Amino acid sequence: MFSWLNKVPEARQQSYENVIEGLKSIYKNKMLPLEQHYLFHEFHSPPLNDADFDAKPMILLVGQYSTGKTTFIRYLLEREFPGMRIGPEPTTDRFIAVMYGENEGVIPGNALVVDPKKQFRPLSSFGNSFLNRFQCSLVRSPVLKGMSIIDTPGILAGEKQRIDRGYDFTGVLEWFGERVDRIILLFDAHKLDISDEFRRSIEALRGHDDKIRIVLNKADMIDHQQLMRVYGALMWSLGKVLQTPEVVRVYIGSFWDEPFRYDVNRRLFEDEAQDLFKDLQSLPKNSALRKLNDLIKRARLGKVHAYIISEIKKEMPVFGKEHKKKELIKNLNDVYEKVRREYLVSVGDLPDINKMKESLMRIDFTRFHSLKSKILDVVDDMLSNDISQLMAMIPNDQSPSSQQEIRGGAFENVEDKKSPFGYKSGEGVNAGYGEPEWIVNKERTEFDTLFESLKPVDGKLSGATVKEELVKSKLPNAILGKIWKLADVDKDGYLDKDEFALAMHLINVKLNGNDIPLELPDHLIPPKQRNKVYTC
Repeated sequence: MFSWLNKVPEARQQSYENVIEGLKSIYKNKMLPLEQHYLFHEFHSPPLNDADFDAKPMILLVGQYSTGKTTFIRYLLEREFPGMRIGPEPTTDRFIAVMYGENEGVIPGNALVVDPKKQFRPLSSFGNSFLNRFQCSLVRSPVLKGMSIIDTPGILAGEKQRIDRGYDFTGVLEWFGERVDRIILLFDAHKLDISDEFRRSIEALRGHDDKIRIVLNKADMIDHQQLMRVYGALMWSLGKVLQTPEVVRVYIGSFWDEPFRYDVNRRLFEDEAQDLFKDLQSLPKNSALRKLNDLIKRARLGKVHAYIISEIKKEMPVFGKEHKKKELIKNLNDVYEKVRREYLVSVGDLPDINKMKESLMRIDFTRFHSLKSKILDVVDDMLSNDISQLMAMIPNDQSPSSQQEIRGGAFENVEDKKSPFGYKSGEGVNAGYGEPEWIVNKERTEFDTLFESLKPVDGKLSGATVKEELVKSKLPNAILGKIWKLADVDKDGYLDKDEFALAMHLINVKLNGNDIPLELPDHLIPPKQRNKVYTC
């Protein structure tokens, strides 16, 4: 009758309204206790708050002075913003968070870090020297409804970089790097040297390689031959700093509204700008997934940190603590190796040993705790159960930050097919849009001659006959199959003279380097077959 006493309570899986609410809950209830117990915040990163999870996607712009960071923001917004200064020498002397606001203006740093609705409260730890050089510019721009942009001071070179900024510049970059969705490193086509401060800044952003994109700006200032040499030099310089075998994605262009000095690479610049804009437009949709990914990385680091701290605690004697502290810091490699072997930790998950030594020098080791398996078990449960539940919610996520879209400003030109100056307007399958005459008629004489030479029956060619002609283009069968389906407008399995001409036009479109659409645009439908409905 008392068998119920032996029953193990059922583990009830928590249900969440959306991914962001789930992340807030599991961080506060499962991850935060481990961080507090093992002093994680004094070594690595301040605790996360609700504003960190609720924040719109953020883009961090980093580069040496005069690489066009502030101009890049103006180009995206297609307007100026409060506090903007542009010039050939270092003009942006502060961190500026460009964010959406109905009432435009500037919020100074000290007021910004006490605003509970903003995610910048932990930045107060960098002191007044930093806060005096930090501000938020509120702009009523539709672009900023979907994202926020962080403008940074131009990174100095030569004698200028020897002057102390008065605050931990790379520390601030590291804080932003952990929280932003994209890190854009800007380079000037005429200034590819990487100064010592720029190198330290890039190194501070290590561990966030998936967020980094490179922009080679002001590329219109050099001709085609010089551009190839500059691109090669940039890749060589980046390879030395990033120290990764993979090729970093580099976007080449001139992101401002001035006339091109060399127009020969116009098409390249347009293609690169479209790719970059599409990448930025994907940020809101992937925002919840990025925050989930960052929380997993934080949890892995938190577990490893707990192993290291508990191992140091185990080594501390009752007497001679100060001497032992120095010995442990000096031989921290041995502690790392012991943790790696005992807990099967990957080398890549271990924190930077030099930064760890610096932090340990400041900390009182008597505050360290031994390993508590219950706390770690909760984090393991979070990683194995809660995270998988949230991952399953991602495709249908209704988090507010995921529902935003990046529109307006320079993004209006993405896939614009209406104006004659839209991307690829009047090219490829878009050629002939808005014109009274069917575009295929311009090449009609050649196509009709070929059609008659294939001896049509009752004015039509069979699939087998057409295939013999189309394969001469040397295009893959998969592409030719798409062209056939598009050209066979009436879906009868044959091509008449208009449909054959359309098929040949689409082949030429593909051979000229353009894509074949999934559906036939209205302006390419043969005039005789418009306004008719066909079913397969």
